[in-house]
Amino acid sequence: MKNIFFLLLGLCVGAMTSNASTEAAEANLRSTIDQVLVVTKKGKGGQSMANQLTPILVRHMCFESMTRRAVGPGWRQFTPEQKAEATKLFSKLIIRNYSKKFTPGELAEIEFLKPSSPGAGKVEIPTKTVYKGSRYNITYRLEDRGSWLITDILAEGISFVANYRAQFDVLVRKGGAVAVIASLKQSLERT
Repeated sequence: MKNIFFLLLGLCVGAMTSNASTEAAEANLRSTIDQVLVVTKKGKGGQSMANQLTPILVRHMCFESMTRRAVGPGWRQFTPEQKAEATKLFSKLIIRNYSKKFTPGELAEIEFLKPSSPGAGKVEIPTKTVYKGSRYNITYRLEDRGSWLITDILAEGISFVANYRAQFDVLVRKGGAVAVIASLKQSLERT
């Protein structure tokens, strides 16, 4: 009987910790999105939008984790310098592509749905977003890295990181880190 009591107590404490974690992650995500919406409401388009969003996104997204996961197992072949360069380039590309999705003055309506915790220190927060009359299901994956950081975004069930992973796998097989970095540089020149 005593063991059952401690088991139930442990489950209750675990549930409270999980709820506190999901609440903290959601509060951080809401704050991040609010900051982005302020910029998109007042901001100018193009490169200016990217420049304005960069400080917000750098604080709230884990670009190193996103880059590492997007590259996949080939990441182990990268030197520390190549890892730093790939992360820097990939983060610029993400921010530029992300900022192009916004039209200055157009605001998104976002409904936060029930978050879930797929594992310790991880939270997934689904949203329903309406932007320019279109509806989108967007799920944000966050990890506790001292603070809650976005590590992936799923739009209509498609992982941002997995999408790049398919592209980078081919590059890693053909030319390793050099090919990935060259591709990122070319993509930035086109954006």
